[in-house]
Amino acid sequence: MDASRHRALLATLAVATFAVAPRAIAGGATTQTADTAKQHAAKPALDRSGKKRVGVASVYAHRFVGRKMADGTRMSADDDNAASRTLPLGTQARVTNLQNGQSTTVTIQDRGPYAKGRIVDLSPKTAEDIGISREQGVAKVEVKPIVLPPRDRPASD
Repeated sequence: MDASRHRALLATLAVATFAVAPRAIAGGATTQTADTAKQHAAKPALDRSGKKRVGVASVYAHRFVGRKMADGTRMSADDDNAASRTLPLGTQARVTNLQNGQSTTVTIQDRGPYAKGRIVDLSPKTAEDIGISREQGVAKVEVKPIVLPPRDRPASD
């Protein structure tokens, strides 16, 4: 191989290496676990059936307060907001803590939770209203949609 072709090959390898390396160093897709990739890749279909669901609810972590939710509003720890992977944004639902019977109404404003086995994330206020402490963090609940938004809602769902 002549010197000019050798230099061109080395330059190509250098560009390819430096284009990929920063993403890997910054924790890009190369460090994602297989479970995390599956959870985010599988986007469940929206459920407009109105059927109740039973599963585990979790409390939003404090680090999410002030961040934008899927509907564009900012997450407030003091509002009755919640996240669901399957209910349409804007759905009003009754959440009942099955351990103590306490319930409250929430509005689905975000997507999640992404932890396996969980069906809804609740704001700290909402969780407290139905007897889920921050220390406890999770509880078995029933989620029953009360009002579903119209079907002509924007495609952000």
